[in-house]
Amino acid sequence: MASTVTSSRPGYGQLLRTRGAWTFLLPGFAARQPFAMLTLSLVLLVQHTTGSYGAAGAVAAVTGVSMALFAPWSGRLADRYGQRAVLVPGVLVHTLAGLSLTALALSHAPLWALFAAAVPTGASVPQIGPMVRARWGVKLQDSPLMTTAAAFESVTDELTFVFGPLLATALCTAVHPAAGLLTEATLTLLGGLLFAAQRSTQPPVVLGEHARVEHASALRVPGVRVLVVTFLGIGSVFGGMQVSLAAFSESIGEPGLNGVLYGVFAAGNMLSGLVCGAIAWKVAPQRRLVIGYGALALTASGLWAAHSVLVLAGLGLLVGTCIAPALITGYTLVENLVPAGARTEAFTWLTGAVALGQAAAVTIAGQLEDRFWGGAGFLVPMAGTLLALATLLALRSRLVGRPRGRTVARGVGHRVPVAVD
Repeated sequence: MASTVTSSRPGYGQLLRTRGAWTFLLPGFAARQPFAMLTLSLVLLVQHTTGSYGAAGAVAAVTGVSMALFAPWSGRLADRYGQRAVLVPGVLVHTLAGLSLTALALSHAPLWALFAAAVPTGASVPQIGPMVRARWGVKLQDSPLMTTAAAFESVTDELTFVFGPLLATALCTAVHPAAGLLTEATLTLLGGLLFAAQRSTQPPVVLGEHARVEHASALRVPGVRVLVVTFLGIGSVFGGMQVSLAAFSESIGEPGLNGVLYGVFAAGNMLSGLVCGAIAWKVAPQRRLVIGYGALALTASGLWAAHSVLVLAGLGLLVGTCIAPALITGYTLVENLVPAGARTEAFTWLTGAVALGQAAAVTIAGQLEDRFWGGAGFLVPMAGTLLALATLLALRSRLVGRPRGRTVARGVGHRVPVAVD
């Protein structure tokens, strides 16, 4: 049952007073924390065992591509069979795959073996963010609090990316290079099972013939395709920053500084998300996306020229500040572009786009760091955002909402904005 809305201007306080919300918010936060550690833990472990950021980036990229390809199927299965039915076997597979990948890296297995282990590791990444948002959808339905919930979840995601890199860096540098990935696998298992145990708030499974009706893909909506390209550019920022900040920190003899710098970047994202969710916007979301994305491309274009910790931290903070508004606005546009029954698939494609952009950026940035000067990997966020901005400017007219009533995707879904980092 949807909660009753008593205010014309809903806020975070009212959202958090939604009955039963804390029963899935706290386990959900614990369960999504390991994901913020995965890529960086992989990069630091594989770079330690191989001596190459290129190899480390490639293994992390395989994990990201695998997640991007399998995430839509995970979302559809959760809609059809229930979150618990998908989550429990998923976290078991992810834990075993992560442990196998760690063992192979430590035994100096060939690169192809690391790639082989990276595939199930990425494919089984639990989609906790989408599942939390699906539970918000059940609680709120058509309430004005849905926009606030989307912003709140984006902030929650970024909060995990403040703590995750710090924890991963501390474990890999102060304890053991494998400690980050081992901790990620353990926390995924414990947090995922704890979240799956909250059965009372999971979305109900829709039974009957209507739930099995096949429709065209959400990608047939032109605006969704534009947003996919836009989110690919955002993924390039995440991937390029992760590799390049690690390489920069090592080049100045302060590897532990990596987590701090990435934490500053994520903190900017988190704080701007808080502000974005609290504002009653009067500017159309299409225009907000163009303006915000232009600011993101501008700030990302200066990263490669930063040669000091303070300048890099300042630029990283600005880049992070520009990301959350773009993500939240993109999710808002999906609400306008896609009918309710198609939004689960549409949001999952956006999540996959971020993961795919991150995977490509990790690979390319790693190669640039190995072959050229320190900081060359920062060219990846610049190129990715500029190309995406050009696409957005050329095709922004396709982001105008369409009339309701036409089903364009498969399945009976929930309105599920999906988490990325």
